[in-house]
Amino acid sequence: MKFSDASISCPMDSLLQIISGPWTTYILWRLANYKKVRFGELKRLVPGISSRVLTERLRKLENCGLVERHYKPTIPPEVSYSLSERGLELRVILNQLSELSIKWDLAEKCKDQH
Repeated sequence: MKFSDASISCPMDSLLQIISGPWTTYILWRLANYKKVRFGELKRLVPGISSRVLTERLRKLENCGLVERHYKPTIPPEVSYSLSERGLELRVILNQLSELSIKWDLAEKCKDQH
């Protein structure tokens, strides 16, 4: 049985499964430090991520209720993203994880793994 097929009995495991995966936590952390970010700007804030992967992760996070997509029907259309109210609840935890990774000297090691 693969891990993703296993039943999850701990609520923390459910949350961690939502926010884990390549780039996902980093995207959330970047959004936690900005009110509203346009797609292109967010792509620049997450160096190395492809547009396709960023789009996939944002859709996943939007479906989970952690990210909100804002669309303005201008020419060209303006699309931006922000954390939802639920996503904002993660802000303190994400910042603590960032501080801990720096304290443990993991920041540079993880930078190349995305």
